[in-house]
Amino acid sequence: MKKQNRYALIGIFLLGLLSCGGKTSAPSGPVRIDFWYGLGGKLGETVESIIAAFNESQDEVFVTGVQQSSYQETERQLQAAVAANKVPAAAIMRVYGLNTFARRGIIAPLDSYIDAVPDFNKDDFIPSFLSYCYSDRNEIIALPAYGTTQVMYYRMDAFREAGVEPDEAFKSWQSLAEAAAKMTKRDRNGVTFYGWELMWGSSNMMDIAYGNGARHLSDDQRTALLNTPEWVDSWETVRRWIHDDQVFGLHYGGDGWEYWYKTIDDVMQGRAAGYLGSSGDQGDLDFNLVAAHVQPGYNGRPPLPYAECLALVAMSGADAAQKQAAFRWMTYFTDASVTADFSMRTGYIPVRRSCTENPEYMAYTALNPQALIPLKQAEFSRRSFIDFTGGKIDTAIEDACDLVQIENVPAAIALAEAQKIAQSALDEYWTENEE
Repeated sequence: MKKQNRYALIGIFLLGLLSCGGKTSAPSGPVRIDFWYGLGGKLGETVESIIAAFNESQDEVFVTGVQQSSYQETERQLQAAVAANKVPAAAIMRVYGLNTFARRGIIAPLDSYIDAVPDFNKDDFIPSFLSYCYSDRNEIIALPAYGTTQVMYYRMDAFREAGVEPDEAFKSWQSLAEAAAKMTKRDRNGVTFYGWELMWGSSNMMDIAYGNGARHLSDDQRTALLNTPEWVDSWETVRRWIHDDQVFGLHYGGDGWEYWYKTIDDVMQGRAAGYLGSSGDQGDLDFNLVAAHVQPGYNGRPPLPYAECLALVAMSGADAAQKQAAFRWMTYFTDASVTADFSMRTGYIPVRRSCTENPEYMAYTALNPQALIPLKQAEFSRRSFIDFTGGKIDTAIEDACDLVQIENVPAAIALAEAQKIAQSALDEYWTENEE
C-alpha cells in the first residue's frame, strides 16, 4: 500500500504538470508510450514483466515494450526515428552516447520532472552510476536503469577435476592461462573443451589492459596512449592464448547477442570451463554448476575492470504528455524495490543504495552469494572511457580488437593503427574546440 501511495503521489504531480498548459479536461484513457530496449533472452522477458507490473499498478500510463537486438541497434533505430519524426517516448541507452544525444537535442533534460516530485530522492542513486547521467551543462539527462560490470564465471566441476583452486587461478590473468592449459581438452580434430573463453569485443580486452596499467589518453586528454607497452603486452598475450596456445576460446559474429549466448552455452553445456561475462548474465546461469569470482589483475598488478550503468532516457521529440508519462515509467523502473527485484532476477547491479535494506534482497543475497560479486567488484572498478570524438577512438579500438582476436594480427601492428586514428581524431577535436 505504501508503494502504491507513492506512485499515486507521483501521478498527481505529473498530471498537475500536464494541466499547466491551460487544458480544462483530463485526457481520456491512459497516455500510451513506446519504450525501446535492446535486451534479449531472460533479460528481455524480465523487462516485459516489469512493464506488465507497471501497467497493472495504475491506469494513467500504458507502456508498450519494443525490443531491438542490441543496445547499439536501439541507438541506431533512435537516430532513424528522429529523422523520421516518429520517436518512442523512452528508451534504454548505453552511457557512451548520452552527451552526444543531449547536445543534438534528441533526449530531454529531466531536472524539471525530478523537481516536481518531492520524494524522488536522487541522492539515493549510487553516485558512480548517477555520475554518468549528467550532461556537459550539468543537467540530468538520464536515470540509471541498472549497473553492470564483467566478472568471472567458472564451472566448479571442471576446476575440481583438473585440481585447480579458483582463488589461485584468479590471482592473475597469467595464472588463469596456466589453469586453462590444464583444463583444455583436444582430440585429433582440435580443441573439444576450452579452459577459458572471452567475449568478443573490446570490453574484456580493455579490462585486461587496464589491469596492466593501460590508459586511453594523457591527463590533458590530448594524446592517445593506445600503443604503449601496457596495451601491446597485454593484448599480444591474449592473442597468443587464443591463437597460438589455443587455451582461450572466442565466438564472434552472428545476429545481435548470438555470440554472447553461444559463449554462455559453451560453459553451461560442458564445452568450456568458464568465461568473462556481464553481471547481467546471472539470470541465464545455473549456479548449481557455476560460481562467480571478481576479475584478476595482470602480471601482479591489481585488477581495474570497468563498472557502468545503462541509462533510461526520455525523447525530446515525444509530445509533452508522453514525456511526462515516460518519466513516470522511469521513476517506477528505478524504485528501490523494482531495482532490487531486477537485480535478483538478472544479476545486474541495483542502482539505489536503499535496495540493500530491502528484506527480499537481503534474503536473496544470503542464499545467492554470487549476486554480491558484481557489487564487490564495483567497489574497485574504474569509470568507462567516454569517447568525446564522436566514437572515432572507440571504433579504432574495436577494429584493432577484431584484428587481434579474430584475424590473429600481432597486437603491436593492430594498436599502432588504432593509435594513429585516435590521435588524428583528438587533434581534429581539439582544433575545432579550442577556447
